[in-house]
Amino acid sequence: MRVEHRIGIQAPVETVWDILYDIERWHEWNPLYTQAEGKIRIGGQLNLTLALEGETPRVIQPVVFEWVPNDQIHWRLKMLGGLVLNTRFLELEKLDTGSTIVSNGELIGGLLGPTIARRLGRKIYRGFQGMNEALKARAEAEWRAQGGAPTSAT
Repeated sequence: MRVEHRIGIQAPVETVWDILYDIERWHEWNPLYTQAEGKIRIGGQLNLTLALEGETPRVIQPVVFEWVPNDQIHWRLKMLGGLVLNTRFLELEKLDTGSTIVSNGELIGGLLGPTIARRLGRKIYRGFQGMNEALKARAEAEWRAQGGAPTSAT
C-alpha cells in the first residue's frame, strides 16, 4: 500500500533540501519525527522517534538506500522480523517558478503490510501531512529571512 502527501512550497528546492538534510535539527520543526540522529548517506542508519497521532512514540532505525542532493531521500525499515517492509521517500520537484513540490510518502509491504496499512494508514497520512506543513512553514520563513520572497504560484 502507498501512503503519500504532496505539498507546494514557495521556496527554492535548495532551501527545502537544506532543511531536510539537516536531520539533527528535525526536532525543531518536525512533528512526525520528534528526535532524529544519523547521517543521510547510502547505508546510513537513522535513529528516529516516530510520533503518530494517538500512538505511543517509538524509536525506529531505518537504513538509507538512496539519496540525491536537492532531489530525494529513500530509506527502508524492517519490522516484526521482516513481516513488515517499509520504503519511505521524500522527493523534491523543482518548479520553474522557484518553488518546490514535496512528495512525502511510504510504501508499506511485506506479509503483514496490508494489516498495518489498514490499522495505521490514516494516521500515517496525517503524520506526513503535518510534517509537510511544518516543512513548508520553515522553508518559506527561511527563504524570506534570506531576502527571498514567496512566488505567486506553486
